[in-house]
Amino acid sequence: MSSRAAEHLSSSEGFFGALPLLERERDAFDVTRFRPAPDDWALAVTDIVDSTGAVARGRHKTVNFVAAMGIAGLRNLCAPTRIPFLFGGDGAVVMVPPSKVGAARAELARVRGQSRRDFDLVLRVGLVTVETLRRFDCDVLVGRFEPTPGNSFGIFLGGGVRVLEDAVRGRGNAELGRLAAIPDALDDGEPVDLEGLSCRWDTLHSSQGTMLTMIVRGNADLREIYCEVLRLAGPEAEIRPVSLNTLRARWPPTGFMLEARARRRGGSLLAWTARVLAETLLARVVLACGKPIGGFDPQRYRSEIVTNTDFCMHDETLCFVIDCPLAAVDAIKMYLADAASTRGLRYGIHLSDTALMTCLVTAPADSLHVHFVDGGGGGYTSASKSLKV
Repeated sequence: MSSRAAEHLSSSEGFFGALPLLERERDAFDVTRFRPAPDDWALAVTDIVDSTGAVARGRHKTVNFVAAMGIAGLRNLCAPTRIPFLFGGDGAVVMVPPSKVGAARAELARVRGQSRRDFDLVLRVGLVTVETLRRFDCDVLVGRFEPTPGNSFGIFLGGGVRVLEDAVRGRGNAELGRLAAIPDALDDGEPVDLEGLSCRWDTLHSSQGTMLTMIVRGNADLREIYCEVLRLAGPEAEIRPVSLNTLRARWPPTGFMLEARARRRGGSLLAWTARVLAETLLARVVLACGKPIGGFDPQRYRSEIVTNTDFCMHDETLCFVIDCPLAAVDAIKMYLADAASTRGLRYGIHLSDTALMTCLVTAPADSLHVHFVDGGGGGYTSASKSLKV
């Protein structure tokens, strides 16, 4: 490798960590803070087949967990390089640096295989370089949403995510779908490194009235839509789906078997289940105590969870969950219906008493942990099926 090529590779690897910060959700609409992704980075997407059916069969938590597996696996693969990722309820979007593109293809094959073997879910996966994607009349612009230091999420504009997702689902460009395809032969049966992935918190119950899951899609001013919905719903601090009022720990956690299956690396499932139960019991005791132990402060950790939750936006699509007062629901629906008729907007809404949270915890004592939220009873999956014109 020439010195010039090596210098470019080094510069490219640090792309995401060098992006301007988007510290608040409202900042995510400032396109001046987005940057074109380097040609040699790759975009990966995952999507669960028939997630609607799985949710209807009572497997919503499993759907969310498997969707987050792609993020956890690729994030651990690429560490310590910081990478952008986005959680979509029944799938994910992740970018990987050039030095990990080949390994990422194999890791995605393993994620797909493990999803089928351990969780009986069929997962579509695909990956192409940004350079390849740009040949299909789209782009990938990346923003770094970082609500607290070191805890970043990716936000994507330019159409590349939508184009790749359609191709991987078999309803877009067939050539791109072929280029993004990942052979089953790359799955060697080795377990994916899912260290940090868990779902140990209890179901989040609405404290305001209802958990409102919303998907908005179109060329309208999404910032205006977002701000107006929040204005109608009430004070922003009170409508977060994760709050100190909704955050409850329980033991055993409802997702302990998901974590045991995901983390199993040799040995019996029973042994891994016992290990997860022991770890979660210890964590429950520490949280209940509420006093710092070593470098871990339970009260600080709870407060950080409230702010370290994801914000999902890509291309012309905005997805979010709010804890919404019942009195505001009709006003929000009327506003969106008017926006749909006058601006060609499409939207989907799902209401539930609850929301679910899946966690990716790197180093809680160092405040490094992020959390993915989906509305209960179907959440994003149900909202996407009810998109209205």
